[in-house]
Amino acid sequence: MGIKTRLRFMSFLQYFIWGSWLITLGSYMINTLGFSGVEVGIVYSSKGIAAVIMPTLMGIVADKWIKANYLYTACHVICAGALFYAATVSDPTVMFWVMLVNAMFFMPTLALSNTVSYYCLEKAGMDTVTNFPPIRVFGTVGFIIAMWTISFAGLELSNVQLYIAAGASLLLALYSLTMPTIPTANKKKNQGWVSMLGLNAFVLFKKPKMAVFFLFAMLLGAVLQITNTFGNPFLHDFGLNPAFADSLVVKYPSILLSVSQMAEVLFILAIPFFLKRYGIKTVMLVSMIAWTLRFGLFAFGDPSPFGTVLLLLSMIVYGCAFDFFNISGAIFVEQEVSKDIRASAQGLFMTMVNGVGAYVGAILSGMVVDYYTIDGVKDWQTIWLIFAAYTLILAIVFKFTFHYKHEPEKMKDLEITH
Repeated sequence: MGIKTRLRFMSFLQYFIWGSWLITLGSYMINTLGFSGVEVGIVYSSKGIAAVIMPTLMGIVADKWIKANYLYTACHVICAGALFYAATVSDPTVMFWVMLVNAMFFMPTLALSNTVSYYCLEKAGMDTVTNFPPIRVFGTVGFIIAMWTISFAGLELSNVQLYIAAGASLLLALYSLTMPTIPTANKKKNQGWVSMLGLNAFVLFKKPKMAVFFLFAMLLGAVLQITNTFGNPFLHDFGLNPAFADSLVVKYPSILLSVSQMAEVLFILAIPFFLKRYGIKTVMLVSMIAWTLRFGLFAFGDPSPFGTVLLLLSMIVYGCAFDFFNISGAIFVEQEVSKDIRASAQGLFMTMVNGVGAYVGAILSGMVVDYYTIDGVKDWQTIWLIFAAYTLILAIVFKFTFHYKHEPEKMKDLEITH
């Protein structure tokens, strides 16, 4: 197989694992195990806690000591074991610790998979801005197929979703052994402790542009956690209304949510055009506005004919909201850092998004959901409007605080050199 085909399959499995449980685990814990909103938020916060440290740490290890593809393999072996055990857990405290172990080793693989892809593309003489998004699309396809598998098989409220994720993780670990070997950075003489420990990426915070970028990456990471944790339970709750109990939205919520990932495919392919023509600032502003629309449409959507249209529109704008922030952000970081700290910088970006941001988002969103829950009934409209207001404020502040001059000529030069 050509290198792009091999990278597509790696991306497919990477996100198939996540899609098997990320969207539906909250419903499983609430409806089957009886966890509260805060308990579900705490379990999901394990992802944030792990991502505060592990992606950057593993990026440093990959840059300095262990080849990225071997480290990637080891992480997925451990994840497979943790997910398999999580399927047997029914206590919220134990579930938190088991999913924390899984997160400690899964979160770094998101950045490591980017590192592997960038290296292989560069080695083949291909432009990352142009060629990486179409490869990353297959990760989204994997996420969608996983969601459909879980939903059509009736496993959204079952622990079998975790067994499926464990099996996919083990398969990816074996497959990654066949990927090209990525060399570690050459050790330099007379390097200081910062360089020896691989903490060079943190120097990026000295640049005002990068400091603001990472700050908003963290704040948007909280938004992503909110929709991942409570999007599926929100749709399941329409079943409490007898008029909607037999609707397709209630029976197959993951199928509806998968439209979000389908939209991702289209917006991922649009990233090279928008990033080269308008630059990272405009692209991220569009993402924030899309998040506002995502939550606003959720607030007024329901399984009625008109309400279903609103829900579908919410799924479509999610594709823009996620891709224009997450994928474009990773490419932006790739362009702004030197090659010897590439894995460390990608790990730092992942830490801000899926670490600090995700932890804050999980805890606070759980508190908001419980606060607006009366006698077991959640006021979803108020909940979603609060989140919509949050993202709108972010967009306004970002507009006036992130100073970035887009240079289309630089993007063209980058494409030629790659």
